[in-house]
Amino acid sequence: MPQPSMSQQITDYANRANPYPVYQELRRTPVLHEEEGGPYIISSYYDIKALLHDPRLSSEAANLADPSEDELSQSDETGGLPPSFLRLDPPEHDRLRRIANSAFGPPHRPRRIENMRGEMRQIVTELIDGLGDAREVDVVDQFAYPFPVTVICRLLGVPREDEPRFRTWVDPLVATLDPGARQDDGDGAKTAQEARMQLGMYLAGLVEQRTKEPRDDLLSDLVNSRGPDGSMAMMEVLSTTVLLLIAGHETTVNLITNGMLTLLRHPEILARLREDPGLSVNIVEELLRYEPPVQLLPQRTCITDIEVRGVTIPKGSRIWLVLAAGNRDPERFKEPERFDPDRGDIQHLGFGSGIHSCFGAPLARLEAQMALSELARRLENPRLVEDPPPYRPNAVLRGPRHLNIAFDGIR
Repeated sequence: MPQPSMSQQITDYANRANPYPVYQELRRTPVLHEEEGGPYIISSYYDIKALLHDPRLSSEAANLADPSEDELSQSDETGGLPPSFLRLDPPEHDRLRRIANSAFGPPHRPRRIENMRGEMRQIVTELIDGLGDAREVDVVDQFAYPFPVTVICRLLGVPREDEPRFRTWVDPLVATLDPGARQDDGDGAKTAQEARMQLGMYLAGLVEQRTKEPRDDLLSDLVNSRGPDGSMAMMEVLSTTVLLLIAGHETTVNLITNGMLTLLRHPEILARLREDPGLSVNIVEELLRYEPPVQLLPQRTCITDIEVRGVTIPKGSRIWLVLAAGNRDPERFKEPERFDPDRGDIQHLGFGSGIHSCFGAPLARLEAQMALSELARRLENPRLVEDPPPYRPNAVLRGPRHLNIAFDGIR
C-alpha cells in the first residue's frame, strides 16, 4: 500500500488526537509540494509569519488557478451569503474590517468586551451551577458549546428568549465546517440548509428592526455605522454577523476544551490555576501556542510567483500555512513540545498574524480565561474519563467532540 501524502496525513481523522508527529515530519521540508495540483505546505514559524504579512498572498478563492480542487478551504462559514471579509483582499477587506472593528472595540467602543466581564461571569456561574449533583459531565456539550454562543447572542443583541433557537441553528451550521460533513448529501446537509435559511431570515428581521430602533449592541452599530468608510450593505452586515457567530463560536469552543484537556493532563498547573486565577492569562496564551484551535490556514493563494527558501511557488497555487506546526518550531521556541505557562516568550500564531489576524481575539481570550479559571476553582478533583477523547474529523479547527470528566463535587 503506498504511503499517504503529507497533505492526506494532515487531514486524516486518525491523526486528530495527536497530529504533532506529522507536523514534526513536515518541518523537515520547509516548503513541501508532493503532487501536481496539490498545495504547497509551509510549516516553519518564520516562513508562516512572513507569508501572513506578504501582500502577494490572497485570501480570495477566485485567485486560485483551479478553485474546484480546493476542497479543504470551501467551508461555508457565511451560510451562502457573500464572502465575509475573512475571504476578501484589500481594499474591500480593509473597509469592512474597519467598520466591524469600530463596533467591536477601539477607538469607538474601547470597553465593549471588557464591560461584558460581569455578564460572562454570570453565564459561567449559571452553567456550572446547572450541573447540579452530577459527578460526570461532557465539558463540550454542557459547558464549552453553550457558553460562547450565549456570549455572542448578548453581544449582538439577540433577545434572551430567542437564544435557545439560535443554538439550534448554530449546531448544524458548525457541523458544515467539517470536511466530511460538507460531503454529506443526506439528512445532515438538509438540516444545515434549513438552519441556514432560518438563521438568515431571523437576522434579516433583526437588522431591519435595529435600523429603525438602534440599541446599545454590536448589531445596531454595524447597521448604523456612518464613519469615513461609509456603511455596510444589508448582506455585508449579515455575512459579518454570521462570521462572528459561527467561526468565532467554534474556535472558542475548541480553545476552552483543548485547554481543559491540557490542564487535566498537567494537574500541577491546574492546581496553580485553582489558587491563582490570574495565571489564566499566561495559560491561555500558552494554549494558543501548544494546542491552537485553528491548526492551519488553507485559504491562501499567491497572486504572483513567490520564492520561499529557494522554492518558487507559481502564481495561482494553493498554500497551506500550518500554524500548529509553526507554534512548535524548535527554531523559534525552546522546548516547544512542553506546555509551560511560565514561558517568557509566547509570541504564538494561534490567532494568525497580519491583516487577517483573528477579529474576535479579545473576546476569545477573555472567554477562555474566565471559563478555565472557574472550572479549575469550582470542580473538585476533576479527572479525565477517556484519554484521548474522540475528536471531530476537522483538519482546520481541531478539538474534541466530547470531553467527559469525572469529579467529586462542585464548590
